[in-house]
Amino acid sequence: MKARSALRMAIEAELMAYPVAIEPGNDTTAWGVVVPDLPGCFSAGDTLEEAMIQAEEAVTVWIEAALDDGQDIPAPSAIEALRAVYPEFQGWLCVPVKIGPGHAG
Repeated sequence: MKARSALRMAIEAELMAYPVAIEPGNDTTAWGVVVPDLPGCFSAGDTLEEAMIQAEEAVTVWIEAALDDGQDIPAPSAIEALRAVYPEFQGWLCVPVKIGPGHAG
């Protein structure tokens, strides 16, 4: 329990930026967000701005759940690595989502 609290404090003290891939939406489909560094972490929004807000929330919730389960938190990759490793994201926006003090629990 004490180790989890120390890890949570370390994450809260450090600003981290996870790269996300955002599939552009339109009038009939949402903007889809995938966070490749965090398995199963995804979200969406009706606008790009909403998609970014939802992505930040998804990353925060994913990290909180992983900490609660005693899992390791993967380090964020560079955006360039995201583009190189995932060719399926070609044509998508690749941007960082920042989390830090006050975001992890």
